[in-house]
Amino acid sequence: MAEGLFITGTDTEVGKTVVARILVRSLVATGARVAVMKPVAAGSALTADGLRNEDALGLIADSNVTMPYDTVNPYCLAAPIAPHLAAREAGINIELSRIRSAFTQLRAAADHVIVEGAGGWLAPLNERQFIADLAVALELPVLLVVGLRLGCLNHALLSAAAIRQRGLRLAGWIGNHIDPDFGHVVENLATLTQHIGMPPLATLAYAPQHHTALRLAPTERAALLQSISVSSCLE
Repeated sequence: MAEGLFITGTDTEVGKTVVARILVRSLVATGARVAVMKPVAAGSALTADGLRNEDALGLIADSNVTMPYDTVNPYCLAAPIAPHLAAREAGINIELSRIRSAFTQLRAAADHVIVEGAGGWLAPLNERQFIADLAVALELPVLLVVGLRLGCLNHALLSAAAIRQRGLRLAGWIGNHIDPDFGHVVENLATLTQHIGMPPLATLAYAPQHHTALRLAPTERAALLQSISVSSCLE
């Protein structure tokens, strides 16, 4: 059975896609078959092939397992708003069973499946379910992307606690510098390390132009690759 990892963030626009694409490229470089999934994407453009989401297309471009777009991104929504609102506007109800079915197809075709969530851990999907419920349904360990800016301590610690409270393994966390003026970085990282109970797998430098070309240090890359293995003990 393919190993998988669910990537969530402390908020929207904190670098989930950047981290997902770095991980996908790193896994592909090892010779593994890597599938990707963006179960729900809100904010898409109409193309000749229908609605397409930029983040989902980027993940597909980096992966090496070819699957239909609708399998990678079962719910592609036009409006760049919260998923449940975008779905409501489109007259669609997001159903976890449809996402699980697509995930099963991806898992059967790959060695690894990298799944990127939408928004933060408690972004609503419908009237009763959240991104957290999706991760639970897929039974995947979780990688938390922390947007390093003022307020990140509260957001990160709440997210880490909520992930663990749902019974999922927190495989690790990554700090992403999204605010160039964020001060006391070393102290904030130390505080997060202390209270999350593990150091960051990596920290990404500030890069305003969606830094898909970023490269990790060898030790960071090794730690990130290890995080995908359910058998690895990072807690």
